[in-house]
Amino acid sequence: MALKEQSRIATIDWKNYAPAPYYDELIGDGQKPRAGAEALTRHLARLGSRELAARRLAADLSIKSMGITFTVYSEAGMIDRAWPFDIVPRVIAESEWRRVEAGLEQRVTALNMFIQDLYGKQKVIADGVFPRSVLEQSVNFRPQCIGMKPRGGVWAHICGSDLVRDGSGQFYVLEDNLRVPSGVSYMLENRQASKRIFPEMFAQATILPVDDYPGELMETLCALSPGQSSTPNVVVLTPGIYNSAYFEHVWLASQMGAELVQGSDLYVSNDNRVFMRTIFGPQPVDVIYRRVDDMFLDPEVFNPDSMLGVPGLMRAWKAGHVAIANAPGAGVADDKVVYAYVPKLIRYYLDQDAIIPNVPTYLCMEPTQREHVLANLDKLVIKPANESGGYGMLIGPRASQRDRKRFARLITENPRNYIAQPTLNLSTCPTLVGGRMQPRHVDLRPFIISRKKPYVTMGGLTRVALRKGSLVVNSSQGGGSKDTWIVADEGGQS
Repeated sequence: MALKEQSRIATIDWKNYAPAPYYDELIGDGQKPRAGAEALTRHLARLGSRELAARRLAADLSIKSMGITFTVYSEAGMIDRAWPFDIVPRVIAESEWRRVEAGLEQRVTALNMFIQDLYGKQKVIADGVFPRSVLEQSVNFRPQCIGMKPRGGVWAHICGSDLVRDGSGQFYVLEDNLRVPSGVSYMLENRQASKRIFPEMFAQATILPVDDYPGELMETLCALSPGQSSTPNVVVLTPGIYNSAYFEHVWLASQMGAELVQGSDLYVSNDNRVFMRTIFGPQPVDVIYRRVDDMFLDPEVFNPDSMLGVPGLMRAWKAGHVAIANAPGAGVADDKVVYAYVPKLIRYYLDQDAIIPNVPTYLCMEPTQREHVLANLDKLVIKPANESGGYGMLIGPRASQRDRKRFARLITENPRNYIAQPTLNLSTCPTLVGGRMQPRHVDLRPFIISRKKPYVTMGGLTRVALRKGSLVVNSSQGGGSKDTWIVADEGGQS
């Protein structure tokens, strides 16, 4: 754009951007950019609001034309929506990210050791670190997996841990997702969109890549193969087109060069080997990256009415003829009550303090903590132990008296199923709303691939609450997303 033309465009004045009292990801005290964000804030100011609006429109059209969607379940049925993407990226300095990376590696290592212990000798229970009663009431513990040891002792090969910052800028782990974590395709599509929107920045700045994720995942899956083939046959098992993450299943299979299959495409032979039906005849399957929940994986073992799984799959897995990622039963650690014990588990298994702390958590199953929660429902966030997507929550300060009474009854009836946490002042990030930069609350979901040396994405999926003042970032409930840039420091505020 010519300088003369650019001068007629309203520039962005960061002095008028007011994120206080929250920690902002781009703008610090004195309206100065944070470390790593200097070049971006200068560039956004130069482009101005009109040019940014034009680039946002181009991004929206691109997302629609490429069919990047997610599915929302509602009373009206299933609705496919275009992926909500805000073009203003979140920036984190590389020096800060390396500590986060180390903390995530530490956390997922301890969680895998914990899962292996629960399906093995259960020393963590015998030593009094983890209560047996919590395990006995776990809805995701699978007795059918007792005695199993997947290759390398890894159960949760792919983990998505949600991170938040408080008002001081401290990172906290909000929850861990170890069953069938989703969102990585949107992280990667966000990056491609950013490259089209801000090609100048990618030409000038050192923004660490995330594009290697499909290759890293495929390499990890191939290493799980129980066979001797140098080219293992890897498939992605999807529940089908009506699943909310179906776009991601198709995308990942395509990027990895793996076959996308449904349960009816596979069968288990009499000698407990898995085969895929093809027009060329049966083809052996070595590794299954499953995006189907445990209870629907194998009707012989779990839900007998399931039409999504493969009869005999658990037999083949136990016989060592096929690898499954994430392993059945890994969801036992995907429990918000278990989450409260993770710092203790890190200390127990690794003899280390947690690098990234948990959000302070009250366990409603503990009488004293339950009394505190019931007396302070107007101040706390209440979460069910095994829901995801932001469903089943109560945000106390914004809830009605009627809803608080309902949750008090739910907690009293089933205290094991609920935890409570303080309402955090989640960090904000500049977001283009109505042609203006406005602060909106964000969280972050990095993805970790577990293997001998864990792989952590350089950044992750930043989710943003598009409604003013909202703390709910889930896309299923009106949230959006941003690209996350991990960049070299330039000497700004940390």
